[in-house]
Amino acid sequence: MKPQSIRLTLPALLLAAGLAHAEVTVGVSISSTGPSASLGIPQKNTMPFLPETIGGEKIRYILMDDASDPTQGTKVARRFVTEDKVDIILGSSSVAPSIAISEVADESQTVQLAFSPIELKPGRGAWTYRLAQPVKLMADAVATRAQANGVKSIAFIGFADAYGETWLKEFTSAALAKGIRILATERYARSDTSVTAQVLKMMAAKPDAMLIAGAGTGAALPHTTLRERGYTGPVYHTHGAATRDLIRIGGKAVNGAILPAGPVIVAEQLPADSAPRKPGLDYVNRYEKQYGPGTRTQFGAHPYDAGLVLQRIVPVALKHAKPGTPEFRKALRDALESERDIVVSHGVLNYTAQDHFGFDNRGRVMLTIDNGNWKLLK
Repeated sequence: MKPQSIRLTLPALLLAAGLAHAEVTVGVSISSTGPSASLGIPQKNTMPFLPETIGGEKIRYILMDDASDPTQGTKVARRFVTEDKVDIILGSSSVAPSIAISEVADESQTVQLAFSPIELKPGRGAWTYRLAQPVKLMADAVATRAQANGVKSIAFIGFADAYGETWLKEFTSAALAKGIRILATERYARSDTSVTAQVLKMMAAKPDAMLIAGAGTGAALPHTTLRERGYTGPVYHTHGAATRDLIRIGGKAVNGAILPAGPVIVAEQLPADSAPRKPGLDYVNRYEKQYGPGTRTQFGAHPYDAGLVLQRIVPVALKHAKPGTPEFRKALRDALESERDIVVSHGVLNYTAQDHFGFDNRGRVMLTIDNGNWKLLK
């Protein structure tokens, strides 16, 4: 596969001595084709919004498509570190290639800013940091809201894959802490066209509420089936469902759905003193001016947030080493863990050696669907 090299740089400026500034080279692996293209395409669209220069140095972005495939993700990452000599890697859009890239990041000691909330085995991921909120943070938000709404019991249905199982694990823990019992657990495949049998079992358990751990269009199927079968109670979703696809496919049936999301989804509705409001509005205004009203996604904002992180850590690293060196790559990692309160459209990041997610409660909001639109819940 041929790389698509995007040079989002200002014209080359020569120094008085006749030598050019060193470039900071950024490799970007995005799933713009394959099963995760719905995540990767808005991320690819966001790339022109990233900074062209930082700290007086040009930034060169090399953009490649990993096709949502972990094998291709490994190939892309190896090309980045062996041929392109990148200083940092951004991506991937989806879990499997992001995990594959993390292996190369560890081996080459190159910082990776992942766009997905990947969980890595103990002892791995020393060079991998996430720009997507951890499931644990979002599961706690759902459990907290459900408790506040008087929910004592819940039935769960989720994708029969890593996403669904991670949500079941984290929500089970969060629910237990809030005194909420899980009365039924069901699974379904992303490609399923019917979940009637699972829904009937959930309803037979007579829970106070339902939780659907799906994403995109796949999150709509259990919800619409519940309504078709006569269930009228509250339905909660996960942050993977915070897309217009849920509203488009679900229609009136998903009205009233409750779910967590990154703050950028409702940037205009955030309080004036909310830290992510300003960068969120900046991203939304840029993106929707280019691609139309309502086209924002929380996934598309991750590369934009990567640009904000780079603006904080590159100047710090430049004080210690020159781009293109192992010392500069280490300096970038040190800066990630020493810089405090990096404000992005999805929240506020404070990475440490122990915490490579960096988010706190400012990285989540709770929403409902109100007549086809997102509404921030206070």
